[in-house]
Amino acid sequence: MGRGYTEKDLVAVAKRENNNKRKYLVVNRLQGKHVPVKPGSCLEMFDALAEIVAGEYEKEKVLLIGFAETATAVGERLAIDMGCPYMQTTRENLEGVEYLYFTESHSHAAEQKLVKTDLDRVIDDTERIVFVEDEVTTGNTILGIVELIRKEYGRKVAFSVASVLNGMDREAEARYAAMEIALHYLVKTDHSCYEETAEGYKGDGSYHGFPAEVSPFRCLDAGGYVNARRLHNGRDYEAACQAFYARLNRWFCFRDRESVLVLGTEEFMYPAIYVAFRLEERGCLVKCHSTTRSPIAVGTEDGYPLHERYELHSLYEEERRTFIYDLGKYDKVFLLTDAWGECGRGISDLCKALEACGNRDINVVRWGE
Repeated sequence: MGRGYTEKDLVAVAKRENNNKRKYLVVNRLQGKHVPVKPGSCLEMFDALAEIVAGEYEKEKVLLIGFAETATAVGERLAIDMGCPYMQTTRENLEGVEYLYFTESHSHAAEQKLVKTDLDRVIDDTERIVFVEDEVTTGNTILGIVELIRKEYGRKVAFSVASVLNGMDREAEARYAAMEIALHYLVKTDHSCYEETAEGYKGDGSYHGFPAEVSPFRCLDAGGYVNARRLHNGRDYEAACQAFYARLNRWFCFRDRESVLVLGTEEFMYPAIYVAFRLEERGCLVKCHSTTRSPIAVGTEDGYPLHERYELHSLYEEERRTFIYDLGKYDKVFLLTDAWGECGRGISDLCKALEACGNRDINVVRWGE
């Protein structure tokens, strides 16, 4: 079931900061979230999972639901590959909608929600809901939302889970089997030693707090936005991402083999990975990753996944702390976001962090209506 991937290929154990619910965090080296990665390697991993899921459910009417924030891009890629409806959970506030609320108990940001308004539209035409995660450990979060959906809608819908990593023990898998929830994954992981491993790390990397000042920046606005937090078809989203990239291609010049960093912001991951991949295709040397709510300790030990951390104000809510890890120096940097409104402090923080690493050609692009 691993399709050529092993636990060693993908998994690095990191130490969570001040989280007694779960003291470790599994960092996927290829996911394009915390660790800078070549976008082609990231999408290749997503496509391997999509191949498994598509082969199982090609004759069923499937709705994919990806989990914020780290699995948003995984779910989107599966929806694109399968050409099926997709929506993601979110921690952001959207206007004019009703939600189903649930919690992710081990997370630093526990509240999750799903747009009930959109689920109402599609539930009667859905035979199976496939929840998409980067990693499943106990499976309790998904069981909670399955219970919510069954209570709200009552009708018989089949459920499955697709994840890059599966760390469920036999007891957890037995609960899922009893509830007839199928499991699909790329790599099986053993979490039994992860907490001990994390506690052994010193957390002695480089930490940078909030910048003291707000600096001016130039921001370009690109239209044609599709909000992935709302119900949409994966192929329509792919077309919108293609149009988004085409605008960037018209606005900027790129040299063969110049180094480029493409950054996403929090839940807004997939467009950054997509743009990065298109630049990689044309011959640029590209890395991508994104800002995150996850406060992770950084360290100097050999094999530890993250070494330097910058603390930022969120682009979506200034009072929220977010982070970016292991920035480097590149010929060009693109910060891509769907944050609107008062997000200047967060953009300024991120630009200052990039400048501190020696970056001078920093381009901010907001994707909106």
